[in-house]
Amino acid sequence: MARRCAVTGRRTRVGNRVSRRGLAKAKGGVGRRVTGRSKRKFKPNIQPVRVLTPDGTVLRLKLSTRAIKKGVVILQKGDKTVKFPLVKALRGRNRAFTKAQKSS
Repeated sequence: MARRCAVTGRRTRVGNRVSRRGLAKAKGGVGRRVTGRSKRKFKPNIQPVRVLTPDGTVLRLKLSTRAIKKGVVILQKGDKTVKFPLVKALRGRNRAFTKAQKSS
C-alpha cells in the first residue's frame, strides 16, 4: 500500500535540495549564489492506526499525524461521507470497551 493518508490524502512530494555558496548581502557579501539543485523527497509522517467505527467494527487505516491530532475521521462509504471521532481500537477482543463505545 502507498504512503498516503486515508483522511487528508497527504503523500510523498518531490522538491529540490539547493546548494549555495557566497556570503549574504546582509553580512557584507554580494549575495548567495545557487550552485546546484538535486531532487529530494518530502515524506509525510504516516502511522498505521486501528480505528473503532461507530457501528463497532475495526478499520486499519494509514493516517498522517496531523489527522491523528485532529481526532476526526472522514471517510467515503459508498456514495456518502461518514464523519466520526477517532477512537483507537484496543488489541484483542475487549467486549466491555466496544459496548461502552456503542452506548455513548
